[in-house]
Amino acid sequence: VQLQASGGGLVQAGGSLRLSCAASGRTLSSYVMGWFRQALGKEREFVAGINRSGGTTAYADSVKGRFTISRDNAKRMVYLQMNSLKPEDTATYYCAAASVYKPRSGDYDYWGQGTLVTVSS
Repeated sequence: VQLQASGGGLVQAGGSLRLSCAASGRTLSSYVMGWFRQALGKEREFVAGINRSGGTTAYADSVKGRFTISRDNAKRMVYLQMNSLKPEDTATYYCAAASVYKPRSGDYDYWGQGTLVTVSS
């Protein structure tokens, strides 16, 4: 499966952005999906994960209550709605696909290119 992330940009603190991840190739419903991010000079970290049906989600503590992951298998899309953004959310965000639901493990089979999110204070 090929993944293409989009929707990043510059936003003021407190603002919102919605990231999108478009999947092509194999049926999206075959995969669990996740969002990760990597800030400059830092290691990649888990942000959110969602199972195949969309009925189970997981979030990093740092984004819980502010970010929402969702998916539309028919449209082959995965989304990350980000509200109440903070400067510390600034990072390149990546979507990823896996065969097994271990959202925080980082053990994903496919990765998209990143989309940059910059939150100004």
